[in-house]
Amino acid sequence: MIHMAKPQMGAEEKQAVLEVLDSGIIAQGPRVKAFEEGFAQMCGVKHAVATSSGTTALHVAMLAHGIGEGDEVITSAFTFIASANSVLYAGAKPVFVDIDPRTFNLDVNQIEAAITPRTKAILPVHLYGLACDMDPIMSLAEKHGLAVIEDACQSHGATYKGKKVGSFGTGTFSLYPTKNMTSGEGGMITTNDPAIDEKSRVLRQHGMRVRYYHDELGFNFRMTDIHAAIGLAQLQKLEQFNAKRQANAKFLSENLKGVVTPYVPEGCTHVFHQYTIRVPDGKRDALRAHLQEKGVGSEVYYPVPIHKQNYYVKELGYNQTLPETEKAATEVLSLPVHAGLTPSDLEVIVSAVNEFMA
Repeated sequence: MIHMAKPQMGAEEKQAVLEVLDSGIIAQGPRVKAFEEGFAQMCGVKHAVATSSGTTALHVAMLAHGIGEGDEVITSAFTFIASANSVLYAGAKPVFVDIDPRTFNLDVNQIEAAITPRTKAILPVHLYGLACDMDPIMSLAEKHGLAVIEDACQSHGATYKGKKVGSFGTGTFSLYPTKNMTSGEGGMITTNDPAIDEKSRVLRQHGMRVRYYHDELGFNFRMTDIHAAIGLAQLQKLEQFNAKRQANAKFLSENLKGVVTPYVPEGCTHVFHQYTIRVPDGKRDALRAHLQEKGVGSEVYYPVPIHKQNYYVKELGYNQTLPETEKAATEVLSLPVHAGLTPSDLEVIVSAVNEFMA
């Protein structure tokens, strides 16, 4: 079976973990600090704050920006639910706008109409490994005095006009095992703002600035040195992993027939956390079944947009139509693209898709 994801772990990760275990410093310690410094350097920012997951990174970023009760945050409904839930955790309201059907990212032309006096931030999601159109987003944020919190959980190393995602506003990243790089589990907040850096560190550690002196309500959202050791080893391989994903995506795009392959706007690098095609004419689910029979994994990210999820409809009263988002949910299919694929695997994937579409 050709699986959708296959974390690439080697001797470096194993040795790094053993060194932490031998050191006796297992909780948040020197490896976390080193990982934060390395991650900040990768993103081209001054500060990075490690957390326990991508979700907690999003949650802390919201609170660090002072987002709370009565505030609104503009974002996408075509993403993993943690993006919008992080807004709810802060006591605020997610406001959804539709997507650009080519990129699956926020349609920047619809953002300004959604801004109200309660809007506090824009949360662009760099979906599947592709950066959002950040110039107009940053211009709107400056015009209306809004924060920009980037959900870069799927886009480690992706760039927009030569600048890394996570360096435009406050960045948030996931280090879950299926991502382009992993720490086993974990998250990261990136920023150039020393106030956001300091606030994030306090919030992730029970509101402490000085040990056992709690200045405010915080959380236990810390990363361990074990996770950071894995993350440090993976960070050294990120460029290599991304290059392999990009090469695999190039092969797929050049050889697949009868489907819509990923679109990459000029000025962007796509790091292909997911290689997502569109399957026309209601054939998506049948193609997926065919791939399963041929030993090829696939997945739908995401079959139900957030604004149509039961909790959002029944408990929160969401009742809106986002045509492009809803259409994408019926057509998208992600194929294996991870760095562990062999040339033979790629041939099998292409053959299976083309056989069905023919």
